[in-house]
Amino acid sequence: MKASQKIIAVMALFAFSATANAQCAMCRAALESSDQGIKPESVNDGIVYLMIFPYLLAALLGYAIYRLRKQKKQKQAA
Repeated sequence: MKASQKIIAVMALFAFSATANAQCAMCRAALESSDQGIKPESVNDGIVYLMIFPYLLAALLGYAIYRLRKQKKQKQAA
């Protein structure tokens, strides 16, 4: 892939992600029909908080694989 194609792909990704909402359909329906005064911002914050954990797990898995490969290369070099 050429550098210009990569730049265009990244720009398109950012353009489409700017319009995304953090609420699922069920959360939105619950907030619209709720008379309890729940703030939608707090629901969105909770959803974002829950989204962090899969990314953390993926990052930890990637780091573990990186360390194992690095150790394997050091053993082969020795």
